[in-house]
Amino acid sequence: MGGGLGLRRRGAHRPLALLLVLVLAAAAGGAAEGKARGRGAHGSTSTRLRFRRGSGTFKVVQVADMHYADGRATGCEDVLPSQVAGCSDLNTTAFLYRVFRDEDPDLVVFTGDNIYGADSSDAAKSMDAAIAPAIDMKLPWAAVIGNHDQEGTLSREGVMRHLVSMKNSLSGLNPEGIEIDGYGNYNLEVSGVEGTSLGEKSVLNLYFLDSGDYSTVPSIKGYGWIKASQQVWFQQTSSSLQRKYMNENPKQKQPAPGLVFFHIPLPEFSSFTAANITGVKQEGISSASINSGFFTSMVEAGDVKAAFIGHDHINDFCGKLSGIQLCYAGGFGYHAYGKAGWSRRARVVSVQLEKTDNGEWQGVKSIKTWKRLDDPHLSTIDSEVLWNRGTNGRRKKNTDGS
Repeated sequence: MGGGLGLRRRGAHRPLALLLVLVLAAAAGGAAEGKARGRGAHGSTSTRLRFRRGSGTFKVVQVADMHYADGRATGCEDVLPSQVAGCSDLNTTAFLYRVFRDEDPDLVVFTGDNIYGADSSDAAKSMDAAIAPAIDMKLPWAAVIGNHDQEGTLSREGVMRHLVSMKNSLSGLNPEGIEIDGYGNYNLEVSGVEGTSLGEKSVLNLYFLDSGDYSTVPSIKGYGWIKASQQVWFQQTSSSLQRKYMNENPKQKQPAPGLVFFHIPLPEFSSFTAANITGVKQEGISSASINSGFFTSMVEAGDVKAAFIGHDHINDFCGKLSGIQLCYAGGFGYHAYGKAGWSRRARVVSVQLEKTDNGEWQGVKSIKTWKRLDDPHLSTIDSEVLWNRGTNGRRKKNTDGS
């Protein structure tokens, strides 16, 4: 949760019986759907992420700031008066099922404040309930933690260890053999289409980092930041992946693109105005009060095309800076602060492979994104291309042509 609005209390409301029925029906349908699609391999932490053979795509659904607590006993924040009665964490659960069933992602990424620890009577049970739709639908998922996950019955390390241990989780606690700040610094590799020349290479690299919670330096107030030890690990990992991709057969001319996921925005998210973003900025950028240099680290790495965060719930924009798209997801959870009448939302990221004239899938051609709203139509908005091979990405033109 960002610092601009704070969390306003409204007390718990009894959920409507209809909502509970819908959630249970979605759960049953989700389990059957996952089985019908042959997602059995997703039920193991040894799952190998790879692009789909038929479409040459890899799709991620980003879920930011669920703020899950005690399920139906936990009321909603910042909804319309007509929505208050019966609104609870179960609305968040129902939205998860809706978007997962419609988008059918290859990976779900939860980018922190997955639970609201202070309102949770049992942090582990809250995490189990929050992530349950992804597990039920046999979807692989990964998570980082935010600044509220650890405010309950588990420490920051304890929260991340629990997320790592859960079914279908591809999350990592930390890289082995090195000292590093925080918990939940790891990377995932996405292989090309099985049976093709790039079927055994990582053609898309995903980086996950712990952006901290609050400053532990007395003279520095406010939120935490990505520390030097984490940046060294990131740079070394990126460099190693690029060497393998470009130097091992079949050798590639350009690095595989990388995507980065964490919770708290970098100061560079303040670089944009309404004229050079897609989406909206409706609150201040609640970054750390110092700049630790991680944006520079991403630029210097050379492979990062976009970074995805949460934290400030009513910002949902993407803006490009120095060749990197900086993207908010927008708030997902109903127990999180929001804006009445402004739908909760998820961000979808779709990565497309290039296809040769003879029909073989190659490396990544483009990265696109859009958002899905929890409205009656599960509306899709703000579709845009974040990156194209041979270009630096593009966004929709404004009405003035800029």
